[in-house]
Amino acid sequence: MKSVKQVLKSFNPLQDKYISRDFQQFGIWLAEEMEDYKNRGMWIRLAKINHRSVLEQCLSFVKDSNADNKIALFLWKLKEIKNQKPDLKPDDKSFQK
Repeated sequence: MKSVKQVLKSFNPLQDKYISRDFQQFGIWLAEEMEDYKNRGMWIRLAKINHRSVLEQCLSFVKDSNADNKIALFLWKLKEIKNQKPDLKPDDKSFQK
């Protein structure tokens, strides 16, 4: 994956006018990796609302598998990871020392 420095060097605001945020670039990259460019809006949305490390875990899980429907497997793994790690809020007792 490209670093932020490499992305900014190759970014042309006149040509790449539809990609202005980092999560958009990551969503497009996910769509290309999953070979699902027609649903790139879904991948951008996932990149916006989910943490990048979680999405990268799901992607590595899918790449290691031999599944026929890789998109469904990705979404299933995303659901599994989100259920394992509940979000900690400042009000939670487990968050406080």
